[in-house]
Amino acid sequence: MAEGYLTTHVLDTAQGRPAEGLAIWLYRVSGNSHRKIAETVTNADGRTDAPILPAEKFKPGQYELIFHAGDYLRAQGLEGETLFLDQIPIRFGLAEDAHYHVPLLLSPYGYSTYRGS
Repeated sequence: MAEGYLTTHVLDTAQGRPAEGLAIWLYRVSGNSHRKIAETVTNADGRTDAPILPAEKFKPGQYELIFHAGDYLRAQGLEGETLFLDQIPIRFGLAEDAHYHVPLLLSPYGYSTYRGS
């Protein structure tokens, strides 16, 4: 049985707090093929209530998280149809049975990510 799994969380660095209510979709990527395997929304702590990729569904390979930042930023009061950031894709590889954590640090005009713990 696989022991690997994937978690994520989002921090709103412009407001200095977790990003609650931000939609996240997870895709498995194979060549030019993307298959959505999970979707969730962040809770009051900016985290998902469960791993977005739990151990029982874990497989090594290429994945992509899509953070729906535009909807979140509009809900925070940013105006306009065309925001600088809307959907933020982060593509990464999972190579071994381990805990992977891919957080997003978000502001209206920039973001960063890293492999967390």
